Amino acid sequence: MIQLEPICNLLIMDRGERSVSTKIYKMEPPYAPLSESCAKALGDKVYEKRKLASQEIEKMVTEFNHKNNSGQIRKLIEVLSNDYATSRDANRRKGALIGLAATGLGLGKDSDKYVNELVTPILNCLSDPDLRVRYFACESLYNVVKVARSAIIPFFPELFGALSRLVTDSDQMVKDGSELLDRLLKDIVTESSQTFNLEAFIPLLREHIYVKDAFGRQYVISWISILNAVPDINMVNYLTEILDGLFVMLEDNTPEIQRMCETTISQFLKSIRNDSSSVRMEDTINTLITHAQSPNELIKSIAITWIREFVQIFGPNVLPFAGGIFTAILPCLEYNVESKRSIKECAVSVNSSMMRLVSTKELKTQTIAKIDLRSIMDVLSQYLTHNSMHTKIAVLKWMHHLFTNFPNEMSIHASNLNNNLLSTLADNSDEVVLQSLSVLAEIVNSQDTRDLNDFNKTHYRKFLLSLLNLFSEEKLILENRASLIIRNLCVLLNAEYIYRTFAEIIAEEVPNLKFASTVVRMLNIILLTSTELFELRTSLRNISNEKSADLFQCLYKSWAHCPVSTLSLCLLAQSYQHVSQLVVLFADVEVTLELLNELDKLVQLIESPIFATLRLTLVSKANNGADAQYLAHALFGILMLLPQTEAFDTLRNRLQCVPNYWGQDRIDERNSLEYKSGIDFDALQQHFIKLQKAHREQRIVHRKRSVITPE
Repeated sequence: MIQLEPICNLLIMDRGERSVSTKIYKMEPPYAPLSESCAKALGDKVYEKRKLASQEIEKMVTEFNHKNNSGQIRKLIEVLSNDYATSRDANRRKGALIGLAATGLGLGKDSDKYVNELVTPILNCLSDPDLRVRYFACESLYNVVKVARSAIIPFFPELFGALSRLVTDSDQMVKDGSELLDRLLKDIVTESSQTFNLEAFIPLLREHIYVKDAFGRQYVISWISILNAVPDINMVNYLTEILDGLFVMLEDNTPEIQRMCETTISQFLKSIRNDSSSVRMEDTINTLITHAQSPNELIKSIAITWIREFVQIFGPNVLPFAGGIFTAILPCLEYNVESKRSIKECAVSVNSSMMRLVSTKELKTQTIAKIDLRSIMDVLSQYLTHNSMHTKIAVLKWMHHLFTNFPNEMSIHASNLNNNLLSTLADNSDEVVLQSLSVLAEIVNSQDTRDLNDFNKTHYRKFLLSLLNLFSEEKLILENRASLIIRNLCVLLNAEYIYRTFAEIIAEEVPNLKFASTVVRMLNIILLTSTELFELRTSLRNISNEKSADLFQCLYKSWAHCPVSTLSLCLLAQSYQHVSQLVVLFADVEVTLELLNELDKLVQLIESPIFATLRLTLVSKANNGADAQYLAHALFGILMLLPQTEAFDTLRNRLQCVPNYWGQDRIDERNSLEYKSGIDFDALQQHFIKLQKAHREQRIVHRKRSVITPE
């Protein structure tokens, strides 16, 4: 009779093959070291039977491990992995999963030696088409991970990828199982942060961060938040890899995802406030600029809030990105609705902070080196035509600010801006018009020699010629804005330069006599009534001064386009004898309703404080009364031109106050201010006659055309 050797003394061959000893041959059970009954129960469709089999496996593994029989343990895992986990029978696959879990539990803390063999087949089952198999795979992996703990870290990328699919599973049980496993995995990563390979994980995170599914997004956000909360892990180092994806997730309509995402982004910003050394500012701010232009209000608000913080934290280092920042904030300045008020306030704050950075005199050289004026001007020019008044005002203030602080560097941009700036003068907002004028004036000033004794005509002439062309082309601007524009230009620039240049252009380059007359009339009213031109009026009253006399003659040559304006100019300059001579020439001037209206206004001006000096001259004995008598003659001449209206009565009442002794003595013209000025008034009179003749001829031509081709 042949005696069998104990199983432990046999030479174990591959599964399913005969075990050979030098003495005997014996057939092993096909699933050794599993018993036949255990192997059968493990693949049974009844869960309770599979559970009993798993308990037997756990005891077996515990015993093997106690005896350090790693060969049997690996053989058992191999059986479960190859014969059960890959079986076409779903029940056998379930048996493999519960068996592998039991193996892990049996190994306990020693499971780290077999973690690869245990985890790999379970991971494969997580993608099983059978939902019950997927659920049991989650359960099995949970038990293995629970005992393996930190030993599972090398498999984290595979586990993370698998869980990202499971959280979006169609079956709720699978989702629940994956959530339990996910929480366990987070605990392990948190406690094993020193060995966790964050650099290897970030690409995986970036790959999944653009997932569309709500559960997938929630899963990714939760991992980012958990890792950011670990003290030993500095997620700010990798912020540029994930920030864009977080902003994209804010578009999700699920309130919970929005809340989680917003909280996570806020945590990052808090970390940056505490320590900004880790953040890659350049890449991050470009991401913020992109999302600050999002139509989504929440995304826009958060992005602009970040930009505000970055401007405060990084100071001058953000200046190279000024163009992008302006693109982000300028459109927000138009927001008026309550829901967008915080966005507007934040944009205003960023705008103010950026302006302070550029204004820092101590860092001016550094600022010039960092700031890209070309890109900034491209953005500002783009938004100069924006619909919002507030946006346009901010743009214009920036332009003025840049020309003020960097006149030399900005000079190359001046010529490209003129047309755009002139077009803003038609804006409905007075504030926009005034701000545009300040920029235009600064451009002219930056190009000027700034030597007030040496009038540099070139820049003034070019600018004012463009302005006159605009008035000529845009009738509404001429009617509604021209007066405001010219008054403020006289404040911002040199009033004498303005009037002298306008007069020269009108005299030399305006062929349209009617337009010339209209502009002169407007300039004259401004000259006589505007408080901004007080100094210029004072200068013109003293034509005995050579400079004032030269200015008077320059203005006269253009003022002659408008007869009543010419009278006004001469009255202001105290050229009373010439006024009395001009009034006589009105006999040859076509007396129109327009001319009578102008005479009416002139009488009102004579009664105004501006002409108080004129009225006092009527009773003055200065210059032997020469000026007083010439003035009285001139005013009587104007009176004779007026119909008997209220203006006629006003002027007549004034002249009745003139002393009777005027005219009793012969006037010596050499005593008059006009004579002392040295001005050739005869030549000026001939110029007046010539221009009025040209006007008369042009009116005749226009009337003929209107008859031939009626409008």
